[in-house]
Amino acid sequence: MNGISRAAAWLAWSLVALSVALLLGGIALARTTRAPVLELTYGSQAELDSAVLSLVTLLTFSVVGAIVASRHPRNAIGWIFCSIGLEVGIQALATGYAEYWLASGSGSRSLGETAAWFATWLWILLVCVPTSFLLLLFPDGRLPSPRWRPVAWCAGLGISSFVAGYALDAGPLEDFPQIANPYGIDSPVVGVVRVAAGFVVAGSIVASAVSLVIRLRRAGSEQRQQIKWLAYGGAVVVGTLFVAGFISIWSVTVSIVIISVALLGLPIFTGIAIARHRLYDIDILINRTLVYGTLTATLALVYVGSVVSLQAALRVLTGQESALAVVASTLAIAALFNPLRRRVQGFVDRRFYRRKYDAAKTLEAFNARLRDETDLNALSNDLVGVVRGTVQPTRVSLWLRPEDTGGKR
Repeated sequence: MNGISRAAAWLAWSLVALSVALLLGGIALARTTRAPVLELTYGSQAELDSAVLSLVTLLTFSVVGAIVASRHPRNAIGWIFCSIGLEVGIQALATGYAEYWLASGSGSRSLGETAAWFATWLWILLVCVPTSFLLLLFPDGRLPSPRWRPVAWCAGLGISSFVAGYALDAGPLEDFPQIANPYGIDSPVVGVVRVAAGFVVAGSIVASAVSLVIRLRRAGSEQRQQIKWLAYGGAVVVGTLFVAGFISIWSVTVSIVIISVALLGLPIFTGIAIARHRLYDIDILINRTLVYGTLTATLALVYVGSVVSLQAALRVLTGQESALAVVASTLAIAALFNPLRRRVQGFVDRRFYRRKYDAAKTLEAFNARLRDETDLNALSNDLVGVVRGTVQPTRVSLWLRPEDTGGKR
């Protein structure tokens, strides 16, 4: 490890320690007021009531960022993740101090109002910086080409202007309505700046996503696998949001916990991609996710439908519900699992892994011919055809070792 790597590692892990210290300080201050342990906002400002979950979130982003920054100090992705952990810690400390000052009335008024002010708008950086610059700079920490510099400048200026417009908005603070914005400016210009900056930030995020698609089209095999890891992490988050939306009908707390845990997959998958750890396992992971995700959804629908149908039938016949519907539905699901899994696997292979599926079918057909074929020349031609159809080399040649007696090839 050279001097730059050692300095980068020391700085990255120092940021991890500082982030944890700030978070724990905020938790301690909040607990002294018997206020909620911690409130952490991501995008929709969903509140996380568990300090443990908040600590896990911070550690995931910070530790992955420190690992990436230590190994690749010139890659901006690692430092972006470290900054997310630091911002989480700062927001926790600011929220804790503001709650402590409001509940106890002790301490500096200006410091308490400033802490509440920070806690109100810091979520913008937590949301906008990763969603724009992570997509724009992934996976090597550099822009796809110099032509994308205007997008980076627009993202930076848009985020800064959006923060300014939000932070300088006069009136009560959103998270602390009992406090008037100590730095607010009562001017329509502030609102105009915030709205305009919001459009710029949204456009920059869309452009950053487009840059990733263009990078994927031009990427080599290794970089393509890296982008697949990031795309898989994003797909898991989006899919979890839909599932959590249905779960929120019964329990909002469970829904928030599921979303928060799913968000941790994004830095983990990104870290795997950048560190090139098990890089080519992503195809297997995607295949299994498609198969078992589809299988689980289908079986769940069949199970619920059969339980409801059988319960309705039993009510008509006997006038009451029975556990027989649940037992029968469970047995039906157990019987359907393997046949349905094979059908779903075949559909996924045909639809998404057509080349692999065709190669497997070609090998199966060759296997069947191999058992019955006796003509060596025909078998040689079949073997060459199989190699061409599956491996697809530029040239194929078959050499048969001559017999010791110097006979036929």
